[in-house]
Amino acid sequence: MNRRFRLLGVTLACTVLLGGASLPGFAGSAEPTGEQALGEDLDRILADPRLAGAATGVVVRRAADGEILFQRGADEHLLPASNGKLLSSVAALDSLGPDYRFVTEVRSDAPVLGRVLNGDLYLRGTGDPTLLAQDYADLAAQVADAGITLVRGDVVADDTWFDDTRLGTGWSWDDEPYYYSAQISALNVAPDTDYDAGTVIVRVAPGAEEGAPPEITVDPPTDYVTIDARAVTGEAGSPETVSVERLRGGNVIRVEGAVPAGGATTQDWSTVWEPTGYAADVFRRALADHGVRVLGGVEFRPTPPDAEVLAEHESMPLIELMVPFMKLSNNAHAEVLVKAMGREHGDAGTWQAGRAVLAEHIEALGGPDSSEYRMVDGSGLSRMDLVTAGQLAELLVAVRDEPWFDDWRASLPIAGEPDRMVGGTLRNRLGGTEAQGNVYAKTGSLTGVTGLSGYVTAASGEELVFSVVVNNYLSASPKDVEDAVALRLARYEGADDHVRDVGPSSMTESTLPEDDPATLIDESVLECTWARAC
Repeated sequence: MNRRFRLLGVTLACTVLLGGASLPGFAGSAEPTGEQALGEDLDRILADPRLAGAATGVVVRRAADGEILFQRGADEHLLPASNGKLLSSVAALDSLGPDYRFVTEVRSDAPVLGRVLNGDLYLRGTGDPTLLAQDYADLAAQVADAGITLVRGDVVADDTWFDDTRLGTGWSWDDEPYYYSAQISALNVAPDTDYDAGTVIVRVAPGAEEGAPPEITVDPPTDYVTIDARAVTGEAGSPETVSVERLRGGNVIRVEGAVPAGGATTQDWSTVWEPTGYAADVFRRALADHGVRVLGGVEFRPTPPDAEVLAEHESMPLIELMVPFMKLSNNAHAEVLVKAMGREHGDAGTWQAGRAVLAEHIEALGGPDSSEYRMVDGSGLSRMDLVTAGQLAELLVAVRDEPWFDDWRASLPIAGEPDRMVGGTLRNRLGGTEAQGNVYAKTGSLTGVTGLSGYVTAASGEELVFSVVVNNYLSASPKDVEDAVALRLARYEGADDHVRDVGPSSMTESTLPEDDPATLIDESVLECTWARAC
Protein backbone atom coordinates (compact mmCIF):
# COMPACT_ATOMS: atom_id res chain seq x y z
CA MET A 1 0.00 0.00 0.00
CA ASN A 2 1.32 3.46 -0.86
CA ARG A 3 2.38 5.24 2.33
CA ARG A 4 3.54 8.52 0.75
CA PHE A 5 1.15 10.62 2.74
CA ARG A 6 1.65 12.92 5.70
CA LEU A 7 -0.46 11.85 8.62
CA LEU A 8 -3.22 14.22 9.52
CA GLY A 9 -2.43 16.04 12.74
CA VAL A 10 -5.95 15.85 14.00
CA THR A 11 -6.88 14.68 17.45
CA LEU A 12 -9.88 12.49 18.13
CA ALA A 13 -11.64 15.38 19.83
CA CYS A 14 -11.14 17.62 16.78
CA THR A 15 -12.39 14.85 14.52
CA VAL A 16 -15.61 14.62 16.50
CA LEU A 17 -16.08 18.39 16.67
CA LEU A 18 -15.05 19.28 13.12
CA GLY A 19 -16.28 16.26 11.18
CA GLY A 20 -19.62 17.93 10.62
CA ALA A 21 -21.20 14.51 10.57
CA SER A 22 -21.71 12.94 13.94
CA LEU A 23 -24.09 14.06 16.63
CA PRO A 24 -22.98 16.67 19.18
CA GLY A 25 -20.06 15.73 21.37
CA PHE A 26 -20.65 13.85 24.60
CA ALA A 27 -20.50 15.58 27.94
CA GLY A 28 -17.59 15.11 30.33
CA SER A 29 -15.55 11.95 29.98
CA ALA A 30 -18.41 9.49 29.63
CA GLU A 31 -17.89 7.05 26.80
CA PRO A 32 -20.31 7.76 23.93
CA THR A 33 -22.94 5.17 23.16
CA GLY A 34 -25.52 4.52 20.48
CA GLU A 35 -25.52 6.87 17.52
CA GLN A 36 -22.79 9.02 19.10
CA ALA A 37 -20.46 6.03 19.24
CA LEU A 38 -21.27 5.11 15.66
CA GLY A 39 -20.67 8.67 14.50
CA GLU A 40 -17.33 8.92 16.29
CA ASP A 41 -16.14 5.66 14.76
CA LEU A 42 -17.24 6.63 11.25
CA ASP A 43 -15.46 9.96 11.65
CA ARG A 44 -12.27 8.12 12.53
CA ILE A 45 -12.62 5.78 9.55
CA LEU A 46 -13.08 8.74 7.23
CA ALA A 47 -9.99 10.45 8.66
CA ASP A 48 -7.92 8.00 6.59
CA PRO A 49 -5.04 9.99 5.03
CA ARG A 50 -5.88 8.70 1.56
CA LEU A 51 -9.09 10.72 1.64
CA ALA A 52 -7.25 13.98 2.32
CA GLY A 53 -8.14 16.32 -0.54
CA ALA A 54 -10.72 13.91 -1.92
CA ALA A 55 -14.44 14.66 -2.18
CA THR A 56 -16.37 12.25 0.03
CA GLY A 57 -20.07 11.68 0.55
CA VAL A 58 -21.30 9.29 3.24
CA VAL A 59 -24.86 8.74 4.47
CA VAL A 60 -26.29 6.14 6.86
CA ARG A 61 -30.05 5.85 7.37
CA ARG A 62 -32.44 3.48 9.10
CA ALA A 63 -34.18 1.55 6.36
CA ALA A 64 -37.50 1.33 8.18
CA ASP A 65 -38.15 5.05 8.62
CA GLY A 66 -35.31 6.76 6.74
CA GLU A 67 -33.91 8.44 9.86
CA ILE A 68 -30.39 9.72 9.23
CA LEU A 69 -27.84 8.25 11.65
CA PHE A 70 -24.77 9.80 10.03
CA GLN A 71 -23.92 12.03 7.12
CA ARG A 72 -20.91 13.78 5.69
CA GLY A 73 -20.88 15.53 2.32
CA ALA A 74 -24.37 14.15 1.76
CA ASP A 75 -25.34 16.86 -0.74
CA GLU A 76 -22.09 17.02 -2.69
CA HIS A 77 -22.51 16.05 -6.34
CA LEU A 78 -20.06 13.28 -7.18
CA LEU A 79 -19.34 10.86 -10.00
CA PRO A 80 -21.25 7.73 -8.97
CA ALA A 81 -19.45 5.29 -11.30
CA SER A 82 -21.43 2.03 -11.26
CA ASN A 83 -23.53 3.18 -8.31
CA GLY A 84 -25.47 4.84 -11.14
CA LYS A 85 -26.80 1.38 -11.96
CA LEU A 86 -28.96 1.63 -8.85
CA LEU A 87 -31.00 4.26 -10.69
CA SER A 88 -31.18 2.53 -14.07
CA SER A 89 -32.06 -0.87 -12.60
CA VAL A 90 -34.96 0.27 -10.42
CA ALA A 91 -36.28 2.60 -13.13
CA ALA A 92 -36.25 -0.30 -15.59
CA LEU A 93 -38.12 -2.57 -13.18
CA ASP A 94 -40.66 0.14 -12.47
CA SER A 95 -41.23 1.13 -16.11
CA LEU A 96 -40.73 -2.10 -18.06
CA GLY A 97 -41.81 -4.46 -15.29
CA PRO A 98 -40.05 -7.50 -13.80
CA ASP A 99 -41.58 -9.83 -16.43
CA TYR A 100 -40.37 -7.79 -19.41
CA ARG A 101 -38.61 -9.85 -22.10
CA PHE A 102 -36.63 -8.92 -25.18
CA VAL A 103 -37.89 -10.59 -28.36
CA THR A 104 -35.71 -11.39 -31.37
CA GLU A 105 -37.45 -12.47 -34.57
CA VAL A 106 -36.68 -13.83 -38.00
CA ARG A 107 -39.21 -12.58 -40.54
CA SER A 108 -39.81 -12.49 -44.28
CA ASP A 109 -42.28 -10.94 -46.69
CA ALA A 110 -41.16 -13.15 -49.57
CA PRO A 111 -43.03 -16.18 -50.93
CA VAL A 112 -41.81 -19.69 -50.20
CA LEU A 113 -41.95 -22.06 -53.16
CA GLY A 114 -41.12 -25.56 -52.12
CA ARG A 115 -37.99 -25.18 -50.00
CA VAL A 116 -36.94 -21.87 -51.53
CA LEU A 117 -37.51 -18.46 -49.95
CA ASN A 118 -37.65 -16.10 -52.92
CA GLY A 119 -36.54 -12.95 -51.15
CA ASP A 120 -34.86 -11.61 -48.03
CA LEU A 121 -34.66 -13.00 -44.52
CA TYR A 122 -34.92 -10.33 -41.80
CA LEU A 123 -33.26 -10.64 -38.40
CA ARG A 124 -35.07 -8.15 -36.13
CA GLY A 125 -33.73 -7.29 -32.68
CA THR A 126 -35.09 -5.36 -29.72
CA GLY A 127 -31.88 -5.10 -27.69
CA ASP A 128 -31.56 -8.51 -26.01
CA PRO A 129 -28.07 -8.48 -24.44
CA THR A 130 -28.22 -12.18 -23.54
CA LEU A 131 -28.27 -13.68 -27.05
CA LEU A 132 -25.66 -16.42 -27.36
CA ALA A 133 -24.43 -18.13 -30.51
CA GLN A 134 -26.61 -21.06 -29.47
CA ASP A 135 -29.68 -18.82 -29.52
CA TYR A 136 -28.89 -17.83 -33.10
CA ALA A 137 -28.48 -21.52 -33.85
CA ASP A 138 -31.95 -22.13 -32.42
CA LEU A 139 -33.39 -19.40 -34.64
CA ALA A 140 -31.69 -20.96 -37.66
CA ALA A 141 -33.09 -24.35 -36.69
CA GLN A 142 -36.60 -22.89 -36.65
CA VAL A 143 -36.06 -21.54 -40.17
CA ALA A 144 -34.87 -24.95 -41.32
CA ASP A 145 -37.81 -26.63 -39.59
CA ALA A 146 -40.10 -24.40 -41.64
CA GLY A 147 -38.81 -26.32 -44.66
CA ILE A 148 -36.53 -23.61 -46.05
CA THR A 149 -33.18 -24.72 -47.45
CA LEU A 150 -32.42 -21.84 -49.83
CA VAL A 151 -32.77 -18.06 -49.45
CA ARG A 152 -32.51 -16.26 -52.79
CA GLY A 153 -32.16 -12.84 -51.16
CA ASP A 154 -30.08 -11.34 -48.36
CA VAL A 155 -29.88 -11.69 -44.62
CA VAL A 156 -31.12 -8.27 -43.52
CA ALA A 157 -30.17 -7.14 -40.02
CA ASP A 158 -32.78 -4.82 -38.52
CA ASP A 159 -31.53 -2.97 -35.44
CA THR A 160 -33.86 0.00 -35.85
CA TRP A 161 -35.62 -0.64 -32.53
CA PHE A 162 -32.81 1.56 -31.18
CA ASP A 163 -30.99 4.44 -32.81
CA ASP A 164 -27.48 3.99 -34.23
CA THR A 165 -25.63 5.95 -31.53
CA ARG A 166 -23.30 3.26 -30.24
CA LEU A 167 -21.34 4.95 -27.45
CA GLY A 168 -22.52 7.04 -24.54
CA THR A 169 -21.92 10.72 -23.88
CA GLY A 170 -18.77 11.32 -21.87
CA TRP A 171 -17.31 7.84 -22.38
CA SER A 172 -13.54 7.73 -22.78
CA TRP A 173 -12.40 6.93 -26.31
CA ASP A 174 -9.47 4.88 -24.99
CA ASP A 175 -11.91 2.50 -23.26
CA GLU A 176 -13.54 1.55 -26.56
CA PRO A 177 -11.59 -1.69 -27.20
CA TYR A 178 -12.44 -3.12 -23.79
CA TYR A 179 -15.52 -5.13 -23.04
CA TYR A 180 -16.88 -2.83 -20.35
CA SER A 181 -17.29 -0.16 -23.08
CA ALA A 182 -19.15 -2.25 -25.66
CA GLN A 183 -21.16 -0.53 -28.38
CA ILE A 184 -24.93 -0.54 -27.91
CA SER A 185 -27.23 -2.04 -30.55
CA ALA A 186 -30.66 -3.61 -30.80
CA LEU A 187 -28.94 -6.73 -32.21
CA ASN A 188 -26.28 -8.32 -30.03
CA VAL A 189 -24.19 -11.42 -29.51
CA ALA A 190 -22.78 -12.40 -26.12
CA PRO A 191 -19.88 -14.88 -26.11
CA ASP A 192 -20.51 -16.18 -22.59
CA THR A 193 -23.13 -16.62 -19.89
CA ASP A 194 -21.98 -13.45 -18.16
CA TYR A 195 -23.77 -11.99 -21.21
CA ASP A 196 -21.00 -9.62 -22.26
CA ALA A 197 -22.94 -8.39 -25.28
CA GLY A 198 -21.04 -6.91 -28.21
CA THR A 199 -17.79 -8.72 -27.49
CA VAL A 200 -15.77 -11.71 -28.64
CA ILE A 201 -13.41 -13.86 -26.60
CA VAL A 202 -9.91 -14.14 -28.05
CA ARG A 203 -8.02 -17.21 -26.85
CA VAL A 204 -4.26 -17.57 -27.23
CA ALA A 205 -2.64 -21.00 -26.78
CA PRO A 206 1.13 -21.61 -26.94
CA GLY A 207 2.64 -23.05 -30.10
CA ALA A 208 4.49 -26.35 -30.22
CA GLU A 209 7.82 -24.79 -29.23
CA GLU A 210 9.51 -21.56 -28.29
CA GLY A 211 9.40 -19.08 -31.15
CA ALA A 212 6.43 -20.74 -32.85
CA PRO A 213 3.31 -18.68 -33.51
CA PRO A 214 0.62 -19.31 -30.90
CA GLU A 215 -2.78 -20.72 -31.80
CA ILE A 216 -5.35 -17.91 -31.72
CA THR A 217 -9.09 -18.56 -31.84
CA VAL A 218 -12.16 -16.37 -31.57
CA ASP A 219 -15.33 -17.37 -29.72
CA PRO A 220 -17.93 -17.45 -31.10
CA PRO A 221 -16.39 -18.22 -34.50
CA THR A 222 -16.88 -15.25 -36.81
CA ASP A 223 -15.29 -13.64 -39.84
CA TYR A 224 -16.52 -10.26 -38.65
CA VAL A 225 -13.24 -9.59 -36.84
CA THR A 226 -9.70 -9.96 -38.18
CA ILE A 227 -6.84 -11.05 -35.96
CA ASP A 228 -3.55 -9.20 -36.42
CA ALA A 229 -1.37 -11.90 -34.88
CA ARG A 230 1.92 -10.54 -33.55
CA ALA A 231 2.28 -12.73 -30.48
CA VAL A 232 4.92 -15.42 -30.08
CA THR A 233 5.46 -18.54 -28.01
CA GLY A 234 7.97 -17.69 -25.30
CA GLU A 235 10.40 -19.75 -23.29
CA ALA A 236 8.85 -22.34 -20.99
CA GLY A 237 8.27 -20.82 -17.58
CA SER A 238 8.57 -17.24 -18.82
CA PRO A 239 5.91 -14.65 -17.94
CA GLU A 240 2.74 -14.46 -20.01
CA THR A 241 2.57 -10.99 -21.57
CA VAL A 242 -0.24 -11.33 -24.12
CA SER A 243 -2.26 -8.21 -24.90
CA VAL A 244 -5.48 -8.15 -26.93
CA GLU A 245 -6.70 -4.81 -28.27
CA ARG A 246 -9.08 -3.83 -31.05
CA LEU A 247 -7.80 -1.00 -33.22
CA ARG A 248 -10.13 1.98 -33.09
CA GLY A 249 -12.65 2.42 -35.89
CA GLY A 250 -12.78 -1.15 -37.16
CA ASN A 251 -12.64 -4.83 -36.32
CA VAL A 252 -8.92 -5.57 -36.49
CA ILE A 253 -7.90 -7.08 -33.16
CA ARG A 254 -4.17 -6.95 -32.50
CA VAL A 255 -2.68 -9.75 -30.39
CA GLU A 256 0.83 -9.06 -29.10
CA GLY A 257 3.20 -10.36 -26.45
CA ALA A 258 4.25 -13.87 -25.51
CA VAL A 259 2.62 -16.97 -24.09
CA PRO A 260 5.09 -19.44 -22.50
CA ALA A 261 5.67 -22.79 -24.19
CA GLY A 262 3.73 -25.49 -22.38
CA GLY A 263 1.74 -22.85 -20.53
CA ALA A 264 -1.99 -22.44 -20.18
CA THR A 265 -4.23 -20.86 -22.78
CA THR A 266 -4.93 -17.23 -21.99
CA GLN A 267 -8.04 -15.33 -23.02
CA ASP A 268 -9.35 -11.81 -23.16
CA TRP A 269 -12.50 -10.05 -24.28
CA SER A 270 -12.65 -7.49 -27.07
CA THR A 271 -15.49 -5.27 -28.19
CA VAL A 272 -16.56 -5.25 -31.82
CA TRP A 273 -17.15 -2.25 -34.04
CA GLU A 274 -20.82 -2.09 -35.12
CA PRO A 275 -22.24 -5.13 -33.29
CA THR A 276 -25.23 -5.43 -35.63
CA GLY A 277 -23.00 -6.84 -38.36
CA TYR A 278 -21.50 -9.26 -35.85
CA ALA A 279 -24.98 -10.60 -35.02
CA ALA A 280 -25.79 -10.96 -38.73
CA ASP A 281 -22.57 -12.90 -39.34
CA VAL A 282 -23.20 -15.29 -36.45
CA PHE A 283 -26.78 -15.85 -37.65
CA ARG A 284 -25.72 -16.46 -41.25
CA ARG A 285 -23.18 -19.03 -40.07
CA ALA A 286 -25.89 -20.71 -38.02
CA LEU A 287 -28.15 -20.90 -41.07
CA ALA A 288 -25.39 -22.63 -43.03
CA ASP A 289 -24.83 -25.08 -40.17
CA HIS A 290 -28.52 -25.98 -40.36
CA GLY A 291 -28.54 -26.52 -44.10
CA VAL A 292 -29.98 -23.15 -45.11
CA ARG A 293 -28.01 -21.58 -47.97
CA VAL A 294 -28.18 -17.81 -48.48
CA LEU A 295 -27.37 -16.59 -52.00
CA GLY A 296 -27.21 -12.90 -51.11
CA GLY A 297 -25.12 -10.91 -48.67
CA VAL A 298 -25.83 -9.00 -45.48
CA GLU A 299 -27.85 -5.79 -45.60
CA PHE A 300 -29.11 -3.37 -42.96
CA ARG A 301 -32.61 -1.87 -43.05
CA PRO A 302 -36.01 -2.04 -41.32
CA THR A 303 -38.24 -5.09 -41.51
CA PRO A 304 -41.36 -4.59 -43.67
CA PRO A 305 -44.44 -4.24 -41.44
CA ASP A 306 -46.24 -7.11 -43.19
CA ALA A 307 -43.36 -9.59 -42.89
CA GLU A 308 -44.37 -12.90 -41.30
CA VAL A 309 -42.59 -14.40 -38.30
CA LEU A 310 -40.59 -17.52 -39.17
CA ALA A 311 -38.62 -17.85 -35.93
CA GLU A 312 -38.60 -16.21 -32.51
CA HIS A 313 -36.52 -16.10 -29.35
CA GLU A 314 -37.52 -14.58 -26.00
CA SER A 315 -35.01 -13.55 -23.37
CA MET A 316 -35.18 -14.37 -19.70
CA PRO A 317 -37.50 -12.02 -17.76
CA LEU A 318 -35.99 -8.73 -16.65
CA ILE A 319 -35.94 -9.67 -12.98
CA GLU A 320 -33.64 -12.61 -13.82
CA LEU A 321 -31.42 -10.41 -15.99
CA MET A 322 -30.88 -8.26 -12.90
CA VAL A 323 -28.54 -10.93 -11.50
CA PRO A 324 -25.75 -10.82 -14.12
CA PHE A 325 -26.41 -7.12 -14.67
CA MET A 326 -25.98 -6.03 -11.06
CA LYS A 327 -23.72 -8.76 -9.66
CA LEU A 328 -21.15 -8.31 -12.44
CA SER A 329 -21.80 -4.59 -13.05
CA ASN A 330 -22.46 -5.07 -16.76
CA ASN A 331 -22.46 -1.69 -18.50
CA ALA A 332 -24.07 -2.88 -21.74
CA HIS A 333 -27.08 -4.22 -19.84
CA ALA A 334 -27.62 -0.82 -18.25
CA GLU A 335 -27.48 1.03 -21.56
CA VAL A 336 -29.77 -1.43 -23.35
CA LEU A 337 -32.31 -0.95 -20.58
CA VAL A 338 -32.17 2.83 -20.86
CA LYS A 339 -32.81 2.66 -24.61
CA ALA A 340 -35.54 0.05 -24.09
CA MET A 341 -37.27 2.39 -21.63
CA GLY A 342 -37.10 5.13 -24.23
CA ARG A 343 -38.53 2.90 -26.94
CA GLU A 344 -41.31 1.35 -24.84
CA HIS A 345 -42.41 4.41 -22.86
CA GLY A 346 -40.82 7.40 -24.59
CA ASP A 347 -40.68 8.49 -28.19
CA ALA A 348 -37.60 6.55 -29.40
CA GLY A 349 -34.99 3.96 -28.54
CA THR A 350 -32.42 6.59 -27.65
CA TRP A 351 -30.43 7.60 -24.60
CA GLN A 352 -32.24 10.93 -24.53
CA ALA A 353 -35.71 9.37 -24.50
CA GLY A 354 -34.62 6.70 -22.04
CA ARG A 355 -33.15 9.22 -19.64
CA ALA A 356 -36.47 11.06 -19.53
CA VAL A 357 -38.31 7.85 -18.66
CA LEU A 358 -35.67 6.98 -16.06
CA ALA A 359 -36.03 10.39 -14.40
CA GLU A 360 -39.82 10.14 -14.35
CA HIS A 361 -39.76 6.76 -12.63
CA ILE A 362 -37.01 7.63 -10.16
CA GLU A 363 -39.10 10.55 -8.94
CA ALA A 364 -42.28 8.42 -8.87
CA LEU A 365 -40.48 5.82 -6.75
CA GLY A 366 -39.66 8.47 -4.16
CA GLY A 367 -36.17 9.27 -5.34
CA PRO A 368 -34.74 12.69 -6.18
CA ASP A 369 -36.15 15.12 -8.74
CA SER A 370 -34.29 15.06 -12.07
CA SER A 371 -33.22 18.69 -11.61
CA GLU A 372 -31.12 17.64 -8.61
CA TYR A 373 -28.83 15.07 -10.28
CA ARG A 374 -27.49 14.19 -13.73
CA MET A 375 -27.31 10.76 -15.37
CA VAL A 376 -26.43 10.88 -19.07
CA ASP A 377 -26.15 7.09 -19.35
CA GLY A 378 -27.39 4.08 -17.42
CA SER A 379 -24.13 2.51 -16.32
CA GLY A 380 -22.22 5.33 -14.65
CA LEU A 381 -19.39 5.00 -17.16
CA SER A 382 -19.75 8.64 -18.17
CA ARG A 383 -17.77 11.31 -16.34
CA MET A 384 -20.70 13.66 -16.84
CA ASP A 385 -22.87 11.77 -14.33
CA LEU A 386 -23.38 13.54 -11.00
CA VAL A 387 -25.31 12.15 -8.02
CA THR A 388 -25.06 12.70 -4.27
CA ALA A 389 -24.63 10.05 -1.60
CA GLY A 390 -27.76 11.47 0.01
CA GLN A 391 -29.78 10.85 -3.17
CA LEU A 392 -28.54 7.27 -3.47
CA ALA A 393 -29.48 6.58 0.15
CA GLU A 394 -32.85 8.27 -0.38
CA LEU A 395 -33.59 5.98 -3.32
CA LEU A 396 -32.46 2.86 -1.44
CA VAL A 397 -34.94 3.66 1.33
CA ALA A 398 -37.77 4.54 -1.07
CA VAL A 399 -37.79 1.33 -3.14
CA ARG A 400 -38.17 -1.03 -0.16
CA ASP A 401 -41.96 -1.14 -0.56
CA GLU A 402 -41.93 -2.11 -4.24
CA PRO A 403 -43.24 -5.60 -5.10
CA TRP A 404 -40.00 -6.49 -6.88
CA PHE A 405 -37.75 -5.21 -4.08
CA ASP A 406 -36.72 -8.53 -2.54
CA ASP A 407 -35.59 -9.95 -5.88
CA TRP A 408 -33.84 -6.71 -6.82
CA ARG A 409 -32.05 -6.52 -3.47
CA ALA A 410 -30.90 -10.11 -3.95
CA SER A 411 -29.39 -9.10 -7.30
CA LEU A 412 -26.94 -6.77 -5.56
CA PRO A 413 -23.44 -8.14 -4.85
CA ILE A 414 -23.30 -9.83 -1.44
CA ALA A 415 -20.15 -9.38 0.61
CA GLY A 416 -17.77 -12.32 0.92
CA GLU A 417 -19.92 -14.86 -0.95
CA PRO A 418 -17.59 -16.84 -3.26
CA ASP A 419 -20.08 -17.73 -6.01
CA ARG A 420 -19.71 -15.08 -8.75
CA MET A 421 -23.45 -14.92 -9.27
CA VAL A 422 -23.99 -14.33 -5.56
CA GLY A 423 -21.02 -12.32 -4.36
CA GLY A 424 -20.39 -10.59 -7.67
CA THR A 425 -18.06 -7.63 -7.29
CA LEU A 426 -18.06 -8.11 -3.50
CA ARG A 427 -17.10 -11.78 -3.50
CA ASN A 428 -13.51 -11.04 -2.46
CA ARG A 429 -14.38 -8.40 0.11
CA LEU A 430 -15.35 -8.60 3.79
CA GLY A 431 -15.12 -12.38 3.96
CA GLY A 432 -14.90 -13.86 7.44
CA THR A 433 -16.51 -10.81 9.07
CA GLU A 434 -19.97 -9.92 10.32
CA ALA A 435 -20.52 -8.30 6.94
CA GLN A 436 -20.18 -11.56 4.97
CA GLY A 437 -23.55 -12.59 3.57
CA ASN A 438 -25.01 -9.51 5.22
CA VAL A 439 -23.95 -6.51 3.14
CA TYR A 440 -25.94 -6.23 -0.11
CA ALA A 441 -24.44 -3.33 -2.03
CA LYS A 442 -23.56 -1.94 -5.44
CA THR A 443 -19.92 -1.20 -6.04
CA GLY A 444 -18.56 1.49 -8.33
CA SER A 445 -15.09 2.07 -9.79
CA LEU A 446 -13.50 4.51 -12.20
CA THR A 447 -10.13 6.23 -12.13
CA GLY A 448 -10.21 8.33 -8.96
CA VAL A 449 -13.77 7.20 -8.16
CA THR A 450 -15.07 4.53 -5.82
CA GLY A 451 -18.47 3.88 -4.31
CA LEU A 452 -20.41 1.38 -2.23
CA SER A 453 -24.14 1.80 -1.61
CA GLY A 454 -26.66 -0.67 -0.28
CA TYR A 455 -28.08 -2.46 2.74
CA VAL A 456 -26.73 -4.10 5.88
CA THR A 457 -28.43 -5.69 8.87
CA ALA A 458 -26.86 -4.34 12.05
CA ALA A 459 -26.10 -6.39 15.15
CA SER A 460 -29.14 -4.69 16.69
CA GLY A 461 -31.32 -6.46 14.12
CA GLU A 462 -32.33 -3.31 12.27
CA GLU A 463 -31.64 -2.85 8.57
CA LEU A 464 -29.51 0.13 7.63
CA VAL A 465 -29.10 1.86 4.29
CA PHE A 466 -25.74 3.39 3.47
CA SER A 467 -23.93 5.14 0.64
CA VAL A 468 -20.22 5.88 0.43
CA VAL A 469 -18.93 7.73 -2.65
CA VAL A 470 -15.37 9.06 -2.95
CA ASN A 471 -13.97 11.13 -5.83
CA ASN A 472 -10.59 12.63 -6.66
CA TYR A 473 -8.34 10.51 -4.48
CA LEU A 474 -4.76 10.15 -5.71
CA SER A 475 -3.83 6.92 -3.93
CA ALA A 476 -4.62 3.34 -4.75
CA SER A 477 -8.32 2.66 -4.38
CA PRO A 478 -9.53 3.19 -0.79
CA LYS A 479 -12.10 0.42 -1.06
CA ASP A 480 -10.99 -0.87 2.33
CA VAL A 481 -12.31 2.40 3.79
CA GLU A 482 -15.71 1.54 2.32
CA ASP A 483 -15.39 -1.94 3.77
CA ALA A 484 -14.55 -0.51 7.18
CA VAL A 485 -17.72 1.59 7.07
CA ALA A 486 -19.84 -1.40 6.04
CA LEU A 487 -18.31 -3.61 8.73
CA ARG A 488 -18.84 -0.98 11.41
CA LEU A 489 -22.50 -0.78 10.43
CA ALA A 490 -22.82 -4.57 10.60
CA ARG A 491 -21.52 -4.36 14.19
CA TYR A 492 -23.82 -1.51 15.21
CA GLU A 493 -25.80 -2.41 18.36
CA GLY A 494 -28.25 0.45 18.43
CA ALA A 495 -28.64 2.20 21.79
CA ASP A 496 -26.16 -0.23 23.36
CA ASP A 497 -23.43 0.54 20.84
CA HIS A 498 -19.99 1.69 21.97
CA VAL A 499 -16.79 3.06 20.46
CA ARG A 500 -14.66 0.39 18.78
CA ASP A 501 -11.27 -0.15 17.19
CA VAL A 502 -12.19 0.77 13.64
CA GLY A 503 -10.64 1.67 10.32
CA PRO A 504 -8.90 -0.20 7.53
CA SER A 505 -6.01 -1.12 9.85
CA SER A 506 -8.40 -3.15 12.01
CA MET A 507 -9.78 -5.16 9.10
CA THR A 508 -8.90 -8.81 8.77
CA GLU A 509 -6.10 -9.52 6.31
CA SER A 510 -8.42 -11.21 3.81
CA THR A 511 -10.46 -8.01 3.41
CA LEU A 512 -7.54 -5.75 2.47
CA PRO A 513 -6.52 -5.15 -1.15
CA GLU A 514 -3.63 -7.30 -2.28
CA ASP A 515 -0.17 -5.75 -2.19
CA ASP A 516 0.47 -6.44 -5.87
CA PRO A 517 0.73 -2.95 -7.42
CA ALA A 518 -1.01 -4.12 -10.59
CA THR A 519 -3.99 -5.27 -8.53
CA LEU A 520 -4.15 -1.94 -6.75
CA ILE A 521 -4.14 -0.08 -10.04
CA ASP A 522 -6.92 -2.28 -11.39
CA GLU A 523 -9.00 -1.74 -8.26
CA SER A 524 -8.68 2.02 -8.54
CA VAL A 525 -9.68 2.08 -12.21
CA LEU A 526 -12.05 -0.82 -12.84
CA GLU A 527 -14.72 -2.92 -11.24
CA CYS A 528 -13.04 -6.21 -10.34
CA THR A 529 -15.27 -8.06 -12.82
CA TRP A 530 -14.12 -5.71 -15.59
CA ALA A 531 -10.51 -6.65 -14.79
CA ARG A 532 -11.53 -10.34 -14.52
CA ALA A 533 -10.20 -10.29 -10.97
CA CYS A 534 -13.39 -11.59 -9.35
